[in-house]
Amino acid sequence: MMVSVDGYFEGPDHDITWHNVDAEFNKYAIEQTSSTDLLLFGRRTYQLMEEYWPTEAALRDDPEVASLMNNTPKIVFSKTLDKVTETKHWKNVKLIKDNAIEEVKRLKQQEGKPVSPGEPTSRGGNIAIYGSNNFAVSLIEEGLIDEFRIIINPVAIGAGTPLFKGIKNKLDLKLLGSPRTFENGNVLLIYEPAGTQMK
Repeated sequence: MMVSVDGYFEGPDHDITWHNVDAEFNKYAIEQTSSTDLLLFGRRTYQLMEEYWPTEAALRDDPEVASLMNNTPKIVFSKTLDKVTETKHWKNVKLIKDNAIEEVKRLKQQEGKPVSPGEPTSRGGNIAIYGSNNFAVSLIEEGLIDEFRIIINPVAIGAGTPLFKGIKNKLDLKLLGSPRTFENGNVLLIYEPAGTQMK
């Protein structure tokens, strides 16, 4: 999740033009998406991705990221979408309209692919949630997120949607590390939930 130093993951009117993205960050995004078994989206983030990654501009300007985003299995959780459509480039999409929590619990019990040949598969595989604050918060409240990867951008935007907006209970996090500082000033922090949330 990209976040400003003053705690917002998007600006007013869902603006993300302030995201600090360059070639080094794109390389990191490729590394992360390459090791992902499944992408989970809420409706709004899914529609933004669907509108961009299959386009000729994305395929031309970001071919490796576009290929990964277009082909990696995807699930969108939405009560309002009637259907999802696969195209020549945008593939492996499934719509779940109800029982999102139960579906995510089921997915976490499936066998994942090994990170490297010869390694054992992991329970649940590597499932990534993209954007979708409301959806992510619902999973947080159910204790279904095992790790948070937060990239602090060196910019204050003053207003917008706070990270974790809507969370009802206190969530303590344990810092696992800060394994990467980018030349553009972005800093990656990795956390895991630390014990029981306070009611």
